[in-house]
Amino acid sequence: MHDKDGLVQLVPLQWLKPHEEVKSRNRDKLLDMTKRWGGYTKPLIVDQRTGAILDGHHRYAIGQILNLKRVPAICVDYLNDASITVDVWPQSGFESLTKEQVIEMSLSGEVFPPKTSRHAMADDTPPIFVPLEELLKDPRS
Repeated sequence: MHDKDGLVQLVPLQWLKPHEEVKSRNRDKLLDMTKRWGGYTKPLIVDQRTGAILDGHHRYAIGQILNLKRVPAICVDYLNDASITVDVWPQSGFESLTKEQVIEMSLSGEVFPPKTSRHAMADDTPPIFVPLEELLKDPRS
């Protein structure tokens, strides 16, 4: 896996682990746009050790709906990268959240409510375009 300074890579959808629910209306809007565009235009941000999704839960949900085998992601060293911080959204019902709690939740099979964690990262994610046809391919075939 690469750190955020590396290139965007295609990771197996089944490896990824959400820690937060998605808003179905937002997911459906993004699904329509993704189908119209014919691909992904933004990578997910993922912990390189666990597959925990830090940013991109709606893109992950779309991957499941479309039965994608892979999705574009930037894999980061979440726990050790001081440039990545986590806070909570106002109205989330939480006073604070730690990186360890995010990882624990993603590994538990449970999820926080939508818009609980709010990650900040030093770098913006690069614009990309990965066609859906490419993401449907099983890399083992």
